Amino acid sequence: MRKVITGAFVSMDGVMQAPGGPTEDPTKGFKHGGWAVPFIEEVFGEEVDALFGQPFDLLLGRKTYEIFAAHWPFMEGGPDDAIAKKFAAITKYVASRKGVDLTWDKSVALRDGAADVAKLKQEDGPALITQGSSDLIQTLLAHDLIDEVWLFTFPVVLGHGKKLFGEGVPARSFKLTHSRLSGAGVVIGRYARVGEVTVGDYAMDPPTPLEAKRQERMKREG
Repeated sequence: MRKVITGAFVSMDGVMQAPGGPTEDPTKGFKHGGWAVPFIEEVFGEEVDALFGQPFDLLLGRKTYEIFAAHWPFMEGGPDDAIAKKFAAITKYVASRKGVDLTWDKSVALRDGAADVAKLKQEDGPALITQGSSDLIQTLLAHDLIDEVWLFTFPVVLGHGKKLFGEGVPARSFKLTHSRLSGAGVVIGRYARVGEVTVGDYAMDPPTPLEAKRQERMKREG
């Protein structure tokens, strides 16, 4: 069985849009592209290296694939040579309903993101790591296909933009398996999916008269 691992850079309010630069994804008037760059330092780099230090293939949406395909094949021989060569060697799975021009070697198109990823997960092979691809992530979350989330939370609030967890995602519980704080204030956590959300109750039983009245009012107000 293959795992799906979502590696995500997010703001404190959950926005993951265009962390790497102003031209990355300016859709819907997003004006803060590149917000993650000022916080990148050694600890951040070590944790990213850990993400891509395991056997993996990439699992991308069309827009993120186009960003990567226009960048990483041209980085070999430069400062990012190691990761560029690693990306070149592995398979890039691209989920797109509209179709995509596969300009990058070892790229494979997926026409039905949920069904095709579910099939890939049944195979033997390396982990499938997502980067960016916010629309694809919503599909994967909706079909309970994400096994781990490697979350890099940056100390910035962006106000609006594409979010890691959009409206209507199903409730799930996760277990924190690793955490670290960078010198720039990036909180890094690795979370493994556990299953359904469990709940408890701190309320008094029976409730106080004031609490009983409050609950009745809440029922009326909906």
